[in-house]
Amino acid sequence: MARRVYLTAAEACRELGVAPQTLYAYVSRGLIRSEPGSGGRRGHRYQAEDVQRLTERKRARRDPDTVAADALHWGAPLLESALTWITDGRLYYRGEDAVQLASGSTVEEVAALLWTGSRTVPEGWFTEPMADVHPHAGLGPLAAMQIELALAEAEDPSAWDLRPERAARTGARLLRRLARVAGGGARGDESVSVLLQRAWAPDRPEAEPLIRSALILLADHELNVASFTARVVASAGSTPYAAVSAGIGAMHGVRHARHVERVEALFSEVGTPERARQALEARLQRGERIPGFGHRLHPSGDPRATELLRALRETDPRSPGLALADAIAGAAEPLLDDPPTFEIGLVAIARAMELPPGAPLLLFVLGRAMGLVAHAVEQYGSGEVLRPRARYTGVMPDAG
Repeated sequence: MARRVYLTAAEACRELGVAPQTLYAYVSRGLIRSEPGSGGRRGHRYQAEDVQRLTERKRARRDPDTVAADALHWGAPLLESALTWITDGRLYYRGEDAVQLASGSTVEEVAALLWTGSRTVPEGWFTEPMADVHPHAGLGPLAAMQIELALAEAEDPSAWDLRPERAARTGARLLRRLARVAGGGARGDESVSVLLQRAWAPDRPEAEPLIRSALILLADHELNVASFTARVVASAGSTPYAAVSAGIGAMHGVRHARHVERVEALFSEVGTPERARQALEARLQRGERIPGFGHRLHPSGDPRATELLRALRETDPRSPGLALADAIAGAAEPLLDDPPTFEIGLVAIARAMELPPGAPLLLFVLGRAMGLVAHAVEQYGSGEVLRPRARYTGVMPDAG
């Protein structure tokens, strides 16, 4: 069932347990957003997430232990953050629509926006001389990134300057270094998206805008597992290299970034558009999940998937990768009643542009590295140590 975006006045009052006058007071104080009813309806409607947030805040005052426990399981927001807002089927970075940023900004501009609040890239951030990355033969791509980050930290004593503006500059060095690892050691001072296009698809210049869009759309997604992990590590006073490495460690999991590999396997299993319905029905009959559909924070549709598929359709409308993605999505709709997630768009782009194996995962992790740096920088600025309490459920000691 789709999550409600708006509530009527009666519904909001019932949820909050207040009279209409109190609801209007909340609105006047800016605690709840409202707007005129749509479709000619009388009265106003109220943002459901604002009502829920205020309800949770009131509940926290009455029962802080329960709320703290629930917050760790898709409950009330754990932390205040000015980075990313997910609402009403849209995704915003510091108040700017991520979809619009993906079609009109560079990766470096969006990184600067997340790290500093401005799209103006400080001079020298992405042009400092860099040593070659280290060889990581025989390692998986995420492990190679983590080892490279550990080596980079050892070679960069200025990384221990954790003032937000200095940590952001460290983030620029970090992002370029990870891009070189993702590009197989590729060198160059051009934009991250250009570097990857030249390394992965040198004969397909049209791949660069698609790579750029993917990196930007995946840059951040609020307090996901990797972002929260990075914040905890940053709160302990570790460097951005350590915070991002920890976040990548979380992304090793099949419930996070490596879920995209399941979507790649689904595309391979389906093979051709004609087999889409048969393959998906067979999965359901075997009791297996169909990956790449339905996101709890985007019940009406993942805007990242929509934009990635739109951009691919505009770039290469006859691509076999796009045809396969459309067939899988079309077959899944009556079976699942869930829209596609960004992984479908990532894999479709990789197939259409003939990117190397594993490129969707690398795009995800490299894009999200921007957000991990942003969360670390924001945490440094707060000066707080993240240390939740545990509710003990073990054996009690003897009273006597």
